[in-house]
Amino acid sequence: MKMPSHDPSPFWKSRGAIALLGFGAIAAFFMFSEHRAHFLGVLPYLLILACPLIHLFMHHGHHHGEHGDT
Repeated sequence: MKMPSHDPSPFWKSRGAIALLGFGAIAAFFMFSEHRAHFLGVLPYLLILACPLIHLFMHHGHHHGEHGDT
């Protein structure tokens, strides 16, 4: 006699995971709404700090130092 197999369902399809995602969304909303002034106050500095990173990525394709024709 063959017994039916009961594969456990993935965690993200369980009721606990849905509740966890719901509480996480509520927590994210309240964190953003309460700390919006802090986040928006730091935003200009984050843009300035991103400049060196953007500079590195922009000069990646220049191949400095190569003088031969391709």
